[in-house]
Amino acid sequence: MRELIRLAWPVFIAQVAIIANGMVDTVMAGRLSSADLAAIGIGSAIFASVFITATGVLLALTPAVAHRYGAGQRDAIGEEVRQAAWLALGLALVVELLFLFPDPLLALSRLTPDMEVRVRAYLGALAWYVPAGMLLRLFHAASSGLGLPRPAMILSLLTLALKVPLNWVFMYGSFSQFGLPALGATGCGVASAVAGWLVAGVACWWWATWEAYRPYGMFQRFSLPCWSDLAALLKLGLPIGATFLVDVTAFTFMALFIARLGATASAAHQIAANLSVLCFMLPTAIGHAAGVLAGQSLGAQQPAQARRACLQGYGLGMACTLVLAASLALGRESLAGFYTADPAVQTLAASLILWVAGYHLADGLQTVAVNVLRGYKRATAPMVIYAVALWGVGLAGGVAMGLYDWLGPPRGAAGFWQAGTVALALAGLAVTAYWWRVSTAALHPDTHTIPAANSTTP
Repeated sequence: MRELIRLAWPVFIAQVAIIANGMVDTVMAGRLSSADLAAIGIGSAIFASVFITATGVLLALTPAVAHRYGAGQRDAIGEEVRQAAWLALGLALVVELLFLFPDPLLALSRLTPDMEVRVRAYLGALAWYVPAGMLLRLFHAASSGLGLPRPAMILSLLTLALKVPLNWVFMYGSFSQFGLPALGATGCGVASAVAGWLVAGVACWWWATWEAYRPYGMFQRFSLPCWSDLAALLKLGLPIGATFLVDVTAFTFMALFIARLGATASAAHQIAANLSVLCFMLPTAIGHAAGVLAGQSLGAQQPAQARRACLQGYGLGMACTLVLAASLALGRESLAGFYTADPAVQTLAASLILWVAGYHLADGLQTVAVNVLRGYKRATAPMVIYAVALWGVGLAGGVAMGLYDWLGPPRGAAGFWQAGTVALALAGLAVTAYWWRVSTAALHPDTHTIPAANSTTP
């Protein structure tokens, strides 16, 4: 348990700092106008759908490094990281194109011409952030696999420290006398790009000079792309990325569909979504730490220790989830007032936050389950479960309940949160049952049949 907490708390702080960047954007845009707030909400939904899916593929590096670390294979760790760097470069090029040409995703929201101009400008600014963001995700993934979460935490806090003053400069035009106009929502994207490149430079310097990374020779020598190594990373990484795609799009497409209900509904949903993601970070950090410990234990041929780490991750993660859900329900009106001074947005946001509390209970279970499974290098079955539950029940059910009268009177934004809660609960229970089967097979390999690690068979 001590080792679990040692690994989890820096990851949690790092993730909170990352999400706090979004909170800063939301709060500062809310002080400008509801149109700027809505533009950031819609643009962030598109950004998350594309960027988080791509960086999810890089998360294959964490269990790969953890298994190598547990087995004492230091030289192999450096090669894993160098090959993952080539993968990150290819992913960055794809993401750049999707941000520069977001027409299919914008079509889902049926935006007004003015709002479409705002969202396009915001995504165009974020396109400059993508290469730096990929490099930082590579650094985080490798460090996590080695059991070194604090460097990533420090870099995330540094990004947050830079984001507030940069937003102030680019959003509000605080230095307009020097030729820097007020950019509104677009300024958030510009600030993210500038902060990302500054922090990526610090990460490169740290990687090259810190003694903790030198034994692995990550970038002390050059490696050409090795197609077999890249294929091994993709075999695990693509299902992880696809799982993120299902999870993120089921969540963020809510924002795109809710945009049809108007700027007030879109702004209220952005507040509720921001709180949900912030709370999501705590069980995610605990599940991530448990998955790293499981991967290191499995690399050292200690499956009983791996299962024990996962069980403790489940217990600690769900206890924290219950506390956070109760806090959301009790403090919903104060939280809504913190984000916006608009009375209509406040009222709607407070009602949505009550639904977020129930949503978070299901969310906590599924995120612990899927993270511990990655420690076992299992990603295909969760991908299938998520696609059926989150798209089939959550997103489709949200459209039916929120926008149409197929299941009673349209419930608006609340209908999406209700359907999403049911979908996440189903996914969490199914993925937990699969983890139990996998971990039991690891304990008794001669008496259970389970697909091999990285298998494409669910």
